[in-house]
Amino acid sequence: MPEYRLFFLGDDAVAVQPNNRALRHPLARALRGSGEWIDTVPGKEVVAVHFDPRALRPTEVMRKLEDWLSSFSAEAFEPGKAVDLHLDCSAANAPDLQALADQNGLTPQEMLERVTRSDLVVDMLGFTPGFAYVEGVNPALKAERLAVPRQRVAAGSVGLVSGQLGLYGLSGPGGWPIIGRLTEALFDPARAEPFLLQEGQVVRLHLVDV
Repeated sequence: MPEYRLFFLGDDAVAVQPNNRALRHPLARALRGSGEWIDTVPGKEVVAVHFDPRALRPTEVMRKLEDWLSSFSAEAFEPGKAVDLHLDCSAANAPDLQALADQNGLTPQEMLERVTRSDLVVDMLGFTPGFAYVEGVNPALKAERLAVPRQRVAAGSVGLVSGQLGLYGLSGPGGWPIIGRLTEALFDPARAEPFLLQEGQVVRLHLVDV
């Protein structure tokens, strides 16, 4: 039976922490779809629910959330549609692939096959627009953050740290070892939906022939 812990995050947000972290994604989609809140943002363990403190008192916010959660059913909310992404692993776009493959005792192709055959799901979005944390990478693959982060990582780059991928929506600094670059834009402010990915969405990676 789902249980939830609620606590405030500052003056304008409440954290909803389910006892099963897998509930974060349907919970966030349902809260967002209710139209009752300014924003809902899933994190690693909680969903942050943002509200207008000028319109609602803290006691009202807690009561509304508790009432809503009492009738929430995760089964009614299907996962987001799977998305196919294409990964270019040419030398210029995958500067750390060979080193990571060597560390794992694999060829680059063997390592990429293990990544693409993993059950990949978007865990959450942050720390910059379009950056996606993707969990489910084969746990046998070991990778650590770079000792010295790069000052610039190209938009679309795919980083690997043990157990997860980091997909860069924007160019900028970053410390993930890079194993390739996506052909798709993860963030485009000109699109009706600027973010290509959503929390809880299944990702299917395909290698691009170069």
